[in-house]
Amino acid sequence: MTVHQLNELLLVCSLVLLIAVAAVRVSSRSGLPSLLIYLGIGIAMGQDVIGVRFDDAGLTQLIGYSALVVILAEGGLSTKWREIKPALPLAATLSTLGVAVSVGVTAAAAHYLVGLDWRQALIIGAVVSSTDAAAVFSVLRKVPLPSRLTGVLEAESGFNDAPVVILVVAFSTAGPVDSWYLLLGKIVLELAIGGAIGGAVGWLGAYGLRHVALPASGLYPIAVMAIAVVAYAGGALAHGSGFLAVYVASLILGNARLPHWPATRGFAEGLGWLAQIGMFVLLGLLVTPHDLGDDILPAVVVGLVLTLVARPVSVLLSTAPFRTPWAERILLSWAGLRGAVPIVLATIPMVYEVPDSREIFNIVFVLVIVYTLVQGPTLPWVARRLRLGNGEAAADLGIEAAPLERLHGHLLSVTVPQKSRMHGVEVGELRLPAGSAVTLVVRDGESFVPSPATVLRRGDELLVVATDPVRDAAEKRLRAVAEGGKLAGWLRGGNNSH
Repeated sequence: MTVHQLNELLLVCSLVLLIAVAAVRVSSRSGLPSLLIYLGIGIAMGQDVIGVRFDDAGLTQLIGYSALVVILAEGGLSTKWREIKPALPLAATLSTLGVAVSVGVTAAAAHYLVGLDWRQALIIGAVVSSTDAAAVFSVLRKVPLPSRLTGVLEAESGFNDAPVVILVVAFSTAGPVDSWYLLLGKIVLELAIGGAIGGAVGWLGAYGLRHVALPASGLYPIAVMAIAVVAYAGGALAHGSGFLAVYVASLILGNARLPHWPATRGFAEGLGWLAQIGMFVLLGLLVTPHDLGDDILPAVVVGLVLTLVARPVSVLLSTAPFRTPWAERILLSWAGLRGAVPIVLATIPMVYEVPDSREIFNIVFVLVIVYTLVQGPTLPWVARRLRLGNGEAAADLGIEAAPLERLHGHLLSVTVPQKSRMHGVEVGELRLPAGSAVTLVVRDGESFVPSPATVLRRGDELLVVATDPVRDAAEKRLRAVAEGGKLAGWLRGGNNSH
């Protein structure tokens, strides 16, 4: 590649990014899922419209895997442990038993109703049985569901990529497929290795970042994302599930109260958007629209069985031991969102040169587009009809911590959100532990030193200084007041006197 060609490539890529960023605003106003707009950009650039030829399935798979690592990392960093912890047993069941049921039912439909041979049918069943992390995380930001349901959906989308990848590779490999018990043992082993490595990398990374003051705040986001990628690579090289490893490590990092956390979250979210845009545009380039005609009906049939039979049956069986209310079961059934992950996984049989792999890719592509248009925009309506909204929940409190290494202390930057119950609380009523204090309040662009009687308001920015021994206690107390108001601790019977 010459310098001139590089300049042309940079110009095209930057213009595509700007168009994709503008498309997010169109998506938020119209209700149209952004992934469809990104896919449309890729299709428009392809050989049927502008004329760009791209048919490298191997490169698409590599970039898709890389993007998925970033998306899972961003999802893990934004997931709250207190929400996901009670949901782990159900999420793990949905990610294993639920996936197995969904693969079986969908493959049977693809074989008996569409006429595919069993190998192709099993590949399609495995490919579309994974809920998409990017789609789930994106939708849940707009739908205020109860925390228990949010935790189940986030954990399921983070966990189920691992077993599905193993199944797709097993079904795509030349030769006879391993016995079911060998596949099950391989899945369990890879999940165990990936989970262990992800946990170890996440814990070590969080410990290091909390105890070593980096010379610039901008280094913390880079370090966090690097640790997440180390978890993925380490898990994959150890023959475990790299996808589970990166999600577990990011989950630990995201709940470790690291320094400069808002900046890290913003950086990860930006990378997540970049990964989605690049992945969807590339997948749009890979598809050939004029070849999709014969695959539309099979895609609709398979998707109909997946949405109305396979997913509900898998949810029904997975939730049976947990006494889940029917309204929540219905929502979990409808919230099995598909997105880029199934399309990326559909490139695996193309790389392995499975017969009729292009047909598999086209069916999956059409299925994702059609049912994303159906499920994504209607999920908020379904949640309201089932009365599962949670619009009155207190907003989470954003706290950014900057370590003051030589002073053996920390400077906490706290913003009072619009729905925070910290509004109307006096500074003295915060009852911060001894060794910590609110030193400055910024309100309407002006800063002042507060007195104990200063009443906090929505939108205030507070600077709280805390010594090393009480840093965690001070942050815990601030979050408690943000969620429960001035009586937090007393109402729950806790002792918060200091």
